Amino acid sequence: MNPKRILVVGAGHVGLYAALRLSKKLSSREAEVMVVDPQPHMTYQPFLPEAAAGNISPRHSVVPLRRELRRCKMVAGTVTRIEHDRKVATVQPISGPAREITYDHVIVAPGSVSRTLPIPGLHEQGIGFKTIGEAIYLRNHVLDRLDVAAATPDPDVRRSALTFTFVGGGYAGIEALAEMEDMARDALRYYPELKQDEVRWVLVEATQRVLPEVDRDMGAYTVQQLMKRNMDIRLDTRLESCVDGVVKLSDGDSFRSDTIVWTAGVKPSPMLDSTDFPRDDRRRITCLPTLQVVDGDQVLEGAWSAGDCAAVPDLTKEPGNFCSPSAQHAVRQAARMADNITAVIRGREPVNYKHKHVGSVASLGLHKGVAQVYGIKMTGWPAWVMHRTYHMSRIPSFNRKVRVVVDWSLAFFLKREVVALGQLHDPREEFVEASQPVGAPRV
Repeated sequence: MNPKRILVVGAGHVGLYAALRLSKKLSSREAEVMVVDPQPHMTYQPFLPEAAAGNISPRHSVVPLRRELRRCKMVAGTVTRIEHDRKVATVQPISGPAREITYDHVIVAPGSVSRTLPIPGLHEQGIGFKTIGEAIYLRNHVLDRLDVAAATPDPDVRRSALTFTFVGGGYAGIEALAEMEDMARDALRYYPELKQDEVRWVLVEATQRVLPEVDRDMGAYTVQQLMKRNMDIRLDTRLESCVDGVVKLSDGDSFRSDTIVWTAGVKPSPMLDSTDFPRDDRRRITCLPTLQVVDGDQVLEGAWSAGDCAAVPDLTKEPGNFCSPSAQHAVRQAARMADNITAVIRGREPVNYKHKHVGSVASLGLHKGVAQVYGIKMTGWPAWVMHRTYHMSRIPSFNRKVRVVVDWSLAFFLKREVVALGQLHDPREEFVEASQPVGAPRV
């Protein structure tokens, strides 16, 4: 028989884990696994705050796809359209013309993007925190603002440079804020021109609590710990404008800030708008507990989805509840989906995905954290150790586990690197200036 083609759209948590498991379970005679993603790596997003803070090397928070998926066929490009009625996907490679790829099964897992609001100035002034590029940029930008503040005699410029605003009190926002403050506090030892009380960290959260994934007392503990570090926590407050770096909040306050980090939630990838798959009111693909795509009562044969972009019923809760968009669900859904696709190819019935959320862990900087796992609550050092242990165990590949542990071990003996490499963001600037023809106007 001809091998089935399994097309994997996106190589995030779901795509990578599903492709890896399928390539191990199915022989080349049974199936060909093809993975399409514009990036050559999968980003392990829980490590972005640590990469931004310099606790681990940025390269160690990503997993090279071609090394991990050696039994899969890789296509460097973007899926721009899926017509499941024809079982055809249109792929735009990173170079060359677009082409159509037929498939027998498709795993739709493009993930999510930042969920933004039409706030004046946000498009021009904001920076997200979902990619390794954004994490590196934020690190360099924060350290660059310290340099600006130390060099300027203008108190207004200094105040704006030393004001860092984070919008969104979920895990991404809290961990990014806490790790960046930790890094800046270390860096200030080398800036005799600056004082700690000049640096202002502001968290803006539209609801009345942070870390909604854990109990309220754990969220309250987190706020207390951040306030002890002199952070300005604004709950039940919305960002209304940030035109030209002037932050205006719903509580009437207004101040200048050179740094505005947006971590206020995610939404399914807009790539799904170019597919013919059914969607729910939150624009997620509707799925059965088996991870098969379903349109009303009709199962779409050969269509599968999971992760942030999929509405997967949570069988551990009352009907009408769906699995949260977390890495914890994504990696387990990927494994179940790969097993179900294998079962269908071999003529067996798929099995429902069912997993009770075991809890959450969050880092609040070096040696600080909160954790709620299997109903057990921890804070401080034990929670921080659990956070690191859990994520070290979850990042794919032995290679990455070792490199991360080495980074952490070295940090116990060596001081944190606090140098900005801002030239990475425009590496040709110096060469372009040096290579200008004599007499040509400077650009």
